[in-house]
Amino acid sequence: MENINLIESFSEFKDMKNIDRAMLMSIIEDVFRSMLIKKYGSDKNFDIIMNPDKGDVEIYKNRRIVDDEFAEDSFDFDENKHISYSDAQKIEPDFEIGEDVSERVSLEDFGRRSVLSVRQNLVQKVLELEKSEVFNKYKEKVGDVITAEVYQVWKKEIMLIDDEGNELLLPKTEQIPSDFFKKGDTVKAVVSKVEMKNGTPSIIVSRTSPVFLERLFENEVPEIFDGLITIKKIVREPGERAKVAVESYDDRIDPVGACVGMKGSRIHGIVRELKNENIDVINFTTNASLLIQRALSPAKITSVKIEDGSTRAQVYLRPDQISLAIGKGGYNIKLAGKLTGYEIDVFRDNEVEVDNEDVDLNEFADEIEAHIIDELKAIGCDTAKSVLELNTEELARRTQLDEQVIKHVRSILASEFE
Repeated sequence: MENINLIESFSEFKDMKNIDRAMLMSIIEDVFRSMLIKKYGSDKNFDIIMNPDKGDVEIYKNRRIVDDEFAEDSFDFDENKHISYSDAQKIEPDFEIGEDVSERVSLEDFGRRSVLSVRQNLVQKVLELEKSEVFNKYKEKVGDVITAEVYQVWKKEIMLIDDEGNELLLPKTEQIPSDFFKKGDTVKAVVSKVEMKNGTPSIIVSRTSPVFLERLFENEVPEIFDGLITIKKIVREPGERAKVAVESYDDRIDPVGACVGMKGSRIHGIVRELKNENIDVINFTTNASLLIQRALSPAKITSVKIEDGSTRAQVYLRPDQISLAIGKGGYNIKLAGKLTGYEIDVFRDNEVEVDNEDVDLNEFADEIEAHIIDELKAIGCDTAKSVLELNTEELARRTQLDEQVIKHVRSILASEFE
């Protein structure tokens, strides 16, 4: 017990938990000084020497040699500061009065109970430091995407473990409805909240936060990461649909095209990570009416009426566009309202004459493959003329169709009106 072998174990603990060695040594010294104060009333005349390489601690008691008469009769004599001449000569015969004596203190002098108390205090202090380090580390990571491994799955939450063995929680409410994870799976999420609960850091991560989607765009779109494109606002219905308003201060950059990528190459990775969440990327504008029109995409709006100072917008559409504006489960109009800040009311525009010469795409089922028609309908093109109104490049950008296929489809539709 003389060399305090427990120091070695704490050095190993430090290596495992990545605690700074200087900080660990400081904690050890503080604990031993507390023990000295408890036994001697003061630690001022004691030196504590730590040897991290050997893993031991040496304690020395420093006292001034005084004559025996002073030691016996003076009220100023303090055995923690002074030692009588006769006692000093027992240690070393050559000592003289007035010299300082450094005497090593054995741990056995403190008793077994005190040594065990030191061990417990060290464990407690090191664990507290570890928890504090984890808390501070993740406090700085709020809003950052992390990757962790599923360690345990419960009904209301999932416990994740990061590369350093720290525990993270992914509550059910922060999971995409279609998420399904089992032990050993790798999960990507954003750090959403970090707080201390009963001295233990609680780290909450989320996959439903708009910040998660924003970080995914930053990772996939260099122009966003570099600041050339700004994400103005994101609204989500996790697992169903999301709308992202983007803006570029450089006229040479098409923000929507850059976010989507060639044939959707950039956005496909994000969609897969979000379990096929449908993502609409629109150009931001300060023109409220135009922003509402864009937010209701893929529906085509006839007109928008907004009274001055009102937060309600009346949107008029052709009868065949109303269902597109509302969207599956009402998500499209709901998210458009959140994105624009307006309560949107949809009205049928009976004044608009339906183009009787237009032809529904389904009429071309014998000439155009079904999946191609579905792709065109998905972007709001459900009639022949609505497809012909868009050029080949625009159709290729908004769908997953090859340009040659689009040109062939356009020729078939155009022949209908020749």
